[in-house]
Formats: sequence, C-alpha cells, structure tokens
Amino acid sequence: MRISKRVAVIGAGSMGSQVMWRLAARGAEVIGYDRYAPGHDRGAAGGETRIFRAVHLGDPGYIPLLGLADRMWDRLQRETGFSLRRRSGCLVMGETASPSMRLLLSASSTHRLDHEVLDREELARRYPQHRLPDGHTAVLDRMGAVIRPEASVQAAATRAEQLGARLHRYTPVREVAPAAGGGVRIVTDQGTDHVDTAVVTVGPWINTLLPDLPRTVDVRRLISSWHLPTRHDWFAGGAPAFVRSTPHDCYGLPSPDGISVKLGLSLARYLPVPDPELLDRTVRPEELATFRELIGELMPDLNPDPIRLSVYMEGYTESGNPLVGHLPGEDDIIVMAGFSGSGFKLSPAMGEIAADLALDGTTDHPIGFLAPAEAGAV
Repeated sequence: MRISKRVAVIGAGSMGSQVMWRLAARGAEVIGYDRYAPGHDRGAAGGETRIFRAVHLGDPGYIPLLGLADRMWDRLQRETGFSLRRRSGCLVMGETASPSMRLLLSASSTHRLDHEVLDREELARRYPQHRLPDGHTAVLDRMGAVIRPEASVQAAATRAEQLGARLHRYTPVREVAPAAGGGVRIVTDQGTDHVDTAVVTVGPWINTLLPDLPRTVDVRRLISSWHLPTRHDWFAGGAPAFVRSTPHDCYGLPSPDGISVKLGLSLARYLPVPDPELLDRTVRPEELATFRELIGELMPDLNPDPIRLSVYMEGYTESGNPLVGHLPGEDDIIVMAGFSGSGFKLSPAMGEIAADLALDGTTDHPIGFLAPAEAGAV
C-alpha cells in the first residue's frame, strides 16, 4: 500500500487546479496555495472561452497528450456535474504548403484523427463567415470544442477540496526550496511549511518564484476582443472555433451566449510584461489595428469595432513547448510553466502527469520533449 505523500501545489489556476484534483483523487495529502483564488482573471484562464482541438499545428508528440486530455475533460465533467466543454468543432486554416499545415495534415491522417479537409469552395459553402486566401486549406477538427476556463478551474479546485485537498486562498508563496534532510520548504507571509514534493504551477509568476529556470519563460500581455456580426446568420453551420496560422496568426470562438465572436492574436503581437503584479489592463486604440485588419481581410461580416476588451497574461518559451517535469537537480520540485498560449486544453492531462511525477517520480505519458532541462527526458 502506498504511503500518502504530502504534496504542495503552488498556484491553483489552469494547471494547478487540475493537479490538485488528480493528486487528491489518488490519496495524496494536498496543500494548495494561490495568491488570489481559483477562477481569477489575472492569469491566462479568463475570457469565458478557450479552444480544445485534437489536431495540432506543431510537434505530433502532443497528439497522445491531447487524447489523454480529451478523456480527462470528460471525467472532470462527470465527477463535478458541470458542463465545462461543448463540442463545436474547430477549423484550422493556413497556407497549404507551409511546414505547420503539412505536418498537421500528415499527423492527422497518421493518427486517424476525426477530421475533414476543406478546400476554398467547400469552406465558402459551409462556413461563409470565413474567407480563405488562394493556396490555403482548412481542416475541420470534429473533436474540437469550446471550454469554459473560469468554470473549469473552479470545478477542478472544488472537486479537489471535496476529495480532501486544502487550499490557502490569497496566500502568495514567497519561496520554494529544497529542505534540509529532504522534501521542500514552502514560505508564505503566514509562515513556513514542509512537504515531500512541490508542484509549481504559478503561470506568469514563474520567473519571480523560480528565477533560475534553465529555459526562459517570456511573459506577455495578450488582448481578447469581442465583436458582433453584421449579419444575422454568422453563426449558421454551428460556428466552430477557429485557428489561423497565416496570413494573420489568430484564433476565435463564438461567445457562450451566441451573440459575439471572441478574437485573439499571436505572440508576435503581444507586449512583454516585466512585472505580473503591474499588468497594464488599458487597451489603446492603436492596439486594435491588427484586429481591424484581419477582420477586413478574413471575416468581413464582423463589426471591426469591439463591444468588449480584456487583457490577460501568458508565458511563452522560445521553442513554444512548455516546461513540464522535475526541476533539474531537484527530485522533489516539479515545474509546469510556459505553455505558450496552448496549455488550457491540455490542463487535465497535465494534472494527471503531475500526479504521476509527484507520487511515482516518473510517468508513462510521453513528455520527454517537454523536459525543463535543455536536453534529456523526464
């Protein structure tokens, strides 16, 4: 019989709430810490909607992780009774000859993902709200879905507490470090705690808490912009979520009430955030120029003037791959950071993987390419 481990989860947001759930479900003594509270709007999990998709514009190593995440999303919904994800499909559009689209098409066929390739004429017939330039292809991911991020974070954290986890809300962790004699020392303004293992999932605060990470996490300020259609049938055909890789890297989702469309841009458009405690939440008119341009070229039936704007933060790595695994040289500290705008859909899978690492020291899931060190596998 496994001896219960005492595990700290630092940060109860997108990843941390899921980590707490999976650890508590497996009998660990879980102590969570968050500088605010689950579901807050100061990280990357806000804005009402996030995209789930099974097809991936990048390393095919993500495909089995997305399969795991798909199953875990269903499990979280069953256990909590909340509707956290709605199958909408997801359109992924880009230049047919680009490396990312070639890789996506190849991997989708090889892994037999439930998808359909749409040429320009077929896209115009079925989804006339989108324009596809010459030489571009659209892939309909039938497993694509819209996730409710704030509700998901709160549901996972609440389920963890129901299973016995304890969560210290409004309790920033000032230091996490190896303890003399083994384990990890957790320092807050209320005092010092000692645990067997710590999982660090603090999002944009990662550089503050772990300044010596071997790979840099670049924290950026992102803007979400909501727009009304100018025609009543914009949502016809089911209005799937969408991702475009060119000519404007962007993504979009229908709002839960079916009234507006939420848009977001790529990393290149985001400003750096030197201090996450001093996030500038004011969106200036000049920052909307790219939104207006992409709407005019690719979605002309949306009103370019937004009805709502929100600002969030995300952490990016140079490779675009997150850091997932043991902190190099520290067997008792696990880090999950830098998901580069693509992490929320993976979060329940990351919860399961973190529980493996914290309780067993390793995992059977294929995460070697995400190791925090420059080389080597977890």
